[in-house]
Amino acid sequence: MRNSPSKTNSAGGHSRTFIDTIWSPFFKSGFGISSNRSYALISLFILLIVGAFISTRLLLDTTTVLIEKEAATTSKTQTQTISPKYPRPTTVITQSPKPEFTLHCSANETTASCPSNKYPTTASFGEDDDTNHPPNATCPDYFRWIHEDLRPWSSTGITREALERAKKTANFRLAIIDGKIYVEKFQDAFQTRDVFTIWGFLQLLRKYPGKIPDLELMFDCVDWPVVKATEFAGTNAPSPPPLFRYCGNEETLDIVFPDWSFWGWAEVNIKPWESLLKELREGNQRINWTNREPYAYWKGNPMVAETRQDLMKCNVSEEHEWNARLYVQDWIKESKEGYKQSDLASQCHHRYKIYIEGSAWSVSEKYILACDSVTLLVKPHYYDFFTRGLLPAHHYWPVREHDKCRSIKFAVDWGNSHIQKAQDIGKAASDFIQQELKMDYVYDYMYHLLTEYSKLLRFKPEIPQNALEICSETMACPRSGNERKFMTESLVKHPAESGPCAMPPPYDPASLYGVVKRKQSTNMRILQWEMKYWNKQNQTGS
Repeated sequence: MRNSPSKTNSAGGHSRTFIDTIWSPFFKSGFGISSNRSYALISLFILLIVGAFISTRLLLDTTTVLIEKEAATTSKTQTQTISPKYPRPTTVITQSPKPEFTLHCSANETTASCPSNKYPTTASFGEDDDTNHPPNATCPDYFRWIHEDLRPWSSTGITREALERAKKTANFRLAIIDGKIYVEKFQDAFQTRDVFTIWGFLQLLRKYPGKIPDLELMFDCVDWPVVKATEFAGTNAPSPPPLFRYCGNEETLDIVFPDWSFWGWAEVNIKPWESLLKELREGNQRINWTNREPYAYWKGNPMVAETRQDLMKCNVSEEHEWNARLYVQDWIKESKEGYKQSDLASQCHHRYKIYIEGSAWSVSEKYILACDSVTLLVKPHYYDFFTRGLLPAHHYWPVREHDKCRSIKFAVDWGNSHIQKAQDIGKAASDFIQQELKMDYVYDYMYHLLTEYSKLLRFKPEIPQNALEICSETMACPRSGNERKFMTESLVKHPAESGPCAMPPPYDPASLYGVVKRKQSTNMRILQWEMKYWNKQNQTGS
C-alpha cells in the first residue's frame, strides 16, 4: 500500500520521491501521530501537491501556447507593417512574378495596328518596390548637364515659332499626347537611326506609362550639331530652335539625347545595350588585365575622317614601335562572314584601347570604356549625354590630337610602368559604364530630359496634322531580321515598379567652373609628364 503511488504516471512518481525526502525526518522524530492517520494526511498532502504541480504545468503549457500564438500574430503584423525604408526578410516575402506584356502581332504582320487595352496605361510606384536602383536614389552626376542643355530657354521658354524653326534639318517631329506617340516624318535618316530612336521613345512610355507629359519635339539624326550658339547671342537675338540629336559641342546648342544603338544597331549586328552590357562584363573576366597584350588596340573604319587616317600611321612597322595595334574594320566582309570578328565582348584582350572620333562623335565610346582596359581618349570635339561625366586620369587617359603616335607611346609606357594606377583607371571606367550607364539610367535620363523640356513649352502640344500614331506593334511586327530581333530583345515588358532616380541640382557657376578647371589642369599635368618623357628619350637617343 505505501508503495502504490509509485505506480502512477511519471509526474506522480517524481512528486512521490520528492515528498518522501521532505517528510522523512518528521516520521523519525515521532509527533504522536498514529501510523494510519499519518498515512492519510500524507496521502492527502501528496494529492494536493500533485494536483498543484499538474495544474501549474497545464498553466505553463497553455501560457506558452498563448505566447507563441501572440508572437506569431505580432510577427505577422510586423511583417505587414514593416517600414518600407528597410529591406524585408527574404524568408517572409515571396513576390509573385511580374506579368509580362509581349508584342501582339496579327496574322498579317505587314498591316500591324496598335492593340487597345493590351498594356497598362499608368504606373503606380511603391516605396518598397525592388528595382535595380533604390527608390529615389540620386541620379548619376552627368544628369546635371540636362539643366545646362536646356538653359538657353530657361528665361524665354520654347514657343511654337521656335520649335518650327528646328524643322529645317530635322528628320522627324515626335509628339507625346495622352501617353501615345505620334510621328511626322520629314526625311529619311541614315540606315535605321530614326527607327530605333523612335523605338526608344516607345519603350520609355512602356517603362513609365502615364508619366511622360505631353510635348512636341524635333529630332535630327545626323551626327553633326547645327544650332550655332553665336547666332543666338545678344539681348535682341531670337531664342535658338530646340533641336534634339545624339551629340553636341562647345559651339552649339543642340539638345543631346541617347543614341539609337542603345536599342541595337541592326546593320552592323550590335546588340541592344542591356544584353551587350552583360556580355561585356563577362568578356572582361576572360583575361586578367596583367595578362593582356601590353599595347593600345583600335579597330574601326578609318575612311570616315582624316583624324582616323592619321591614327593609322601609329601602327607598328619596321621603322617605329608606337605601342599601338590598329586594324581596319571591313563591315561588308564581316556581314558576309557572320560578324565573327566583330564581337565587342571578345575585344577586351589589350591593356589599352583607343577611342577616336569619326566624322563627329562615335557610338563606340561606351563599348571601349566598358572593357577594363585603359581608354586612351584622343582629344574629342564632341560629347554625348554621358561623357561629360568622365574625368581624365580617373576614367581615361588623354591623348594629343596632333601628335597621336608619341602621345600613345608615352601613355602605354607610363601604364606599363604604373601597373596598379593603370588598372585603377580601366576599372573606374568600366565601373562607370556598368553602374551609371545601365539601361535603367538611360531611360531615367530620357524621362528627366523630356520632363524638364516639357516645362519650357509655351504652347499646348497637339497631334501634328500629318503624323501617324506609332506603337511597339506597328514598328516591330512588320519587320524581320536583326531589326525584329533587336526590337523584341529590347522590348520593355512591364512598367517600372518604382519611379526614376532623383535629379541632382544644377551646377552653380563656381562648381561648374571647378569641373572644367579640374579637367584642364589634369590634362595639362599629363602633357607636362609627356613632354618630360620625350625630352629624356631625346637625350638618351632612345
